Amino acid sequence: MPYELYYWDGLQGRGEFVRLALEDAGAEYVDVARGPNGTSAMMKIINNKTEPDIPFAPPFLKDGDLIVPHVANILLYLGPKLGFAPKDEGLRYVAHGLQLTIADFVAEVHDTHHPLATDLYYEDQKDAAQIRTRNFLDQRVPKFIGYFERVLKQNPHGDKQMVGDRASYVDLSVFQIVDGLHYAFPRAMKTFGKQYPRVAALHDAVLERPNIAAYVDSERRLAFNESGIFRHYPELDQDAK
Repeated sequence: MPYELYYWDGLQGRGEFVRLALEDAGAEYVDVARGPNGTSAMMKIINNKTEPDIPFAPPFLKDGDLIVPHVANILLYLGPKLGFAPKDEGLRYVAHGLQLTIADFVAEVHDTHHPLATDLYYEDQKDAAQIRTRNFLDQRVPKFIGYFERVLKQNPHGDKQMVGDRASYVDLSVFQIVDGLHYAFPRAMKTFGKQYPRVAALHDAVLERPNIAAYVDSERRLAFNESGIFRHYPELDQDAK
């Protein structure tokens, strides 16, 4: 039975972190919202008034009768099943911690264009977005990406993967945030490879993985757009320092 991934149609969003793991593993899955009445099916689960395990919001994964919500939680569940998590149990929690840190970073990316309220349009908070994005690029990107660079450098098994001695879902998630940053802030990211050579090399190595390369070149990989988390608003970008 294929996995069922529930997320909004028309954008990569947080669902893309799960898609990358499923695609790289060659797992059979259905992107439910992209099918007929998919969004209605998703909302029916979310709005269920009787079941105790309803998710708050997408993305969530359905595996038979089990529903697993939240990106990091989904990847913690899928990693061992897909052979895409450290074999050592302790390192699995290290990987999970890294994924939770990525989740924190993704939330900060979102807040560059929605710094005041998620329910307001970007156009209603552009001045605040300018201030938030300047701080994000000057302070928060170096803090987070610098941390990931250090994690790679200090991995006792080498700097080719984030944790342990083989690739994991965390590597794919780092690829996604780097890809998203280059889309959203192309001017600011011009010196990214020089500042964070290990993270940049990891991104490039993931892109060379056969299943990821095939996915990125396929119609299944939606393009970044201004409905997602990583949005390119030229007025928010700035020259690299």
